[in-house]
Amino acid sequence: MDIIYKSTRGDKREYTASEAIIKGLCDDGGLFVPDRFPKFDFDLAELAELDYRQTAFRVMKEFLTDYSDEELLDCINKAYDDKFDDKDIAPLVKKGDQYYLELFHGKTIAFKDMALSILPHLLTTAMKKNNDDKEVVILTATSGDTGKAALAGFADVKGTRIIVFYPKGGVSRIQELQMVTEKGKNTRVIGVKGNFDDCQSGVKEIFNDEELKKELAGKGYEFSSANSINIGRLIPQVAYYVYAYGRMVKNGAIKAGEELNFVVPTGNFGNILAAYYAKRSGLPLGKLICASNENKVLFDFFKTGRYDKNREFILTSSPSMDILISSNLERLIYFACGCDTGKNAELMKSLNEKGIYELEGKMREGLKDFYGSYAGEDEVFSTIKSVYEETGYIIDTHTAVAAAAERKYRAEGLDENKCVIVSTASPYKFTRNVMKAIGQESGEPDDFFLIDKLGELSKVKVPPAVEEIRNAKILHDTVCEVSEMKEIVRSSL
Repeated sequence: MDIIYKSTRGDKREYTASEAIIKGLCDDGGLFVPDRFPKFDFDLAELAELDYRQTAFRVMKEFLTDYSDEELLDCINKAYDDKFDDKDIAPLVKKGDQYYLELFHGKTIAFKDMALSILPHLLTTAMKKNNDDKEVVILTATSGDTGKAALAGFADVKGTRIIVFYPKGGVSRIQELQMVTEKGKNTRVIGVKGNFDDCQSGVKEIFNDEELKKELAGKGYEFSSANSINIGRLIPQVAYYVYAYGRMVKNGAIKAGEELNFVVPTGNFGNILAAYYAKRSGLPLGKLICASNENKVLFDFFKTGRYDKNREFILTSSPSMDILISSNLERLIYFACGCDTGKNAELMKSLNEKGIYELEGKMREGLKDFYGSYAGEDEVFSTIKSVYEETGYIIDTHTAVAAAAERKYRAEGLDENKCVIVSTASPYKFTRNVMKAIGQESGEPDDFFLIDKLGELSKVKVPPAVEEIRNAKILHDTVCEVSEMKEIVRSSL
């Protein structure tokens, strides 16, 4: 029986997986969720023998049920090829007594590559399946990594255009250079005078502007999203949790059937939500440890059941997590509400109008799979330093948030489960802060000097993603106010 997708906010229309991927966001502003979770029927011991592509196929065919096996295999083989610099695609490594799932071996050296390498193929296949001949306009807000990964995935893909908005001054220099040097002829990158939440809210407003959608439909365009709000981003992420479980069984760290915890550095909540989808589908996971930086709105939420974005927005050394409105959390709230779309819509309205909502009674029970933790800036820097001194392994600032949270969780002795830290970015993406943490920054103004020095210290070759922007020409230099985003989209098309 096929899984169908519907809105978290009450729209009664039902969509196949391919239709939901094309649409991106529901007409009522809600997010697409499956009408039920599949039950993984594979033998857990067998997982240990599957490579990444095989695992991805086994997982995705359970969720994307209107795609044929041939279509899915074609998408997977095109996505997970030699763009990745490690044959394992997502290697699991042990350093000291900590396990790290490295998700940064793709084209843009961040975890977003894991889903954004396949989304263009899922989308173009979906267009063919649904006899849709419009040109798809991908609108994306980024806190740093999604932008470049989406640009790389969709660059020069026939039948698509992509417009990326990022917070000017709110991403690392390497992240910005990766975006503004993008050569794809169908790409546009815009800096916004605001923070990520401003960019994300602006994109949602454009999606919900019916007049603009009609105007552009008349010109042969339709909107879709490459943000993690697109179900085509979320489902491919489920695969790497299943794969990591198999790797832990293969190397003898756990036995098949044993519970495993994951520690995930979290901003927009899509990455850790994919682990929740894996657990609901039968993967034997224990706690999902949600690691926040100093913008700890999620930490406070899991402690109190109260989500409150009315607080200072802090720019940290882990900018991809500098978020106060975690959009994908709505998908968890929907299930915590017992799939009550009316209640969920009421809570999201409160968030939009007052910046606050609160879960009470039984709804709090829906959060029991999660544990909130956070790391302040001092802890982030000290964790990078201690991991390096103890093991010689160099981690980035986002991974350090999770590594610090993992140590805290184990120190509390809440369970005996093994924990896997989800490593979401290469240290080369945040070189200045990484080098500062290990005492090697010394005020050097040239990021690429520091990159070369990091290569010497880490004994890891500078990735092609960094080398290719070393002397690249800046091709996108537009900066706009938040209020100008809609007009930028209109004029671009």
